[in-house]
Amino acid sequence: MKKAFDWKGLLYVVGILLFFMGTIDPLEGSVLIVPGSVLIAVYKYLRGDRHKKGFLAGCLLITVGVGYMFWLSSLGGIGPHAKPWVWGIPMALYPIGWILTAVLLYLHAQLKWKLRKKQS
Repeated sequence: MKKAFDWKGLLYVVGILLFFMGTIDPLEGSVLIVPGSVLIAVYKYLRGDRHKKGFLAGCLLITVGVGYMFWLSSLGGIGPHAKPWVWGIPMALYPIGWILTAVLLYLHAQLKWKLRKKQS
């Protein structure tokens, strides 16, 4: 019998690839990190993972932080001839969300590795 194609697993793999490829250059790579975090959050939600709320929170933090960064950039950015530095504080949501997602991915990988090791 032929095994059905696991399209959910493809979402996860593509999401992780986009997430970490965008990390090479976090500013320009944010256009890869946002869809990567969305795909990871969607995969975790569809699979009913126990960390799905954490991945969703990371996805929302990244999306809001990147959206704010683009909006602030359209206004001229931060600097002596533009907005004061305090306008940049909400951009901290982007790295906070990235760190949250990366830590959850690491914890998920460790848990899977321990379960596989136990089974062997």
